[in-house]
Amino acid sequence: MNREVIRTGDFVSDAAKLILQEARAALAERGEFRIALSGGETPRAIYAEFGRLARDLPWEKVRFTFGDERCVPPADEQSNYRMARESLFEPSAVPERSILRMRGEIDPQLAAQEYEDELNLLATQHGETIYRHDLMLLGMGEDGHTASLFPGTLALDEQVRRVVSNFVPKLKSWRLTMTLPLLDQSRHVLFLISGAKNRELLERVLAGDTAFPAAHVAPANGQLTWMIGASA
Repeated sequence: MNREVIRTGDFVSDAAKLILQEARAALAERGEFRIALSGGETPRAIYAEFGRLARDLPWEKVRFTFGDERCVPPADEQSNYRMARESLFEPSAVPERSILRMRGEIDPQLAAQEYEDELNLLATQHGETIYRHDLMLLGMGEDGHTASLFPGTLALDEQVRRVVSNFVPKLKSWRLTMTLPLLDQSRHVLFLISGAKNRELLERVLAGDTAFPAAHVAPANGQLTWMIGASA
């Protein structure tokens, strides 16, 4: 694994440019760009800027997936899909066939199995044993969680399943999430960390403190990049 830490004073622009760079490289090398989106508010402006910069991108050759999702309908204000739709999919006229969303509105166990099955099918169709993302976008919460892998939850220790439903006691709710076996197959994992993030937490994660789930992400055959806003 190669790791790079980028501290930038132009967080949104630099993140969008890096995503576009990865998209063009994947399209040139493999004729397809597979990107997993993260949720929360940090990526919203980045997605909008990426869409603005990528107006000439062949969206029909891009496959959007989601690293995690809240167990809510797609129109709910908490939905990661809704945020991506509003900031990127609709403004850029991304075709529906390019988007594989997690169905947060159905039974969590069923939704997780369905998503895993769909990714496995796509991998099989390409002669692969596991679906490998070109770019995996991740964030980090104030407790060090990433995707919906929260401290002390069962999903963090999953070694076989690639997508699971994960009950988060402190939120008293279920989440859908990709697991480490899938995250770590990515060609490139990009953490997007805003300038408002707790500096002490960030430094502990960067130092490899495994008390925090974000520190567990380690793409064995890929690149790991932390892009950090200037004040973090």
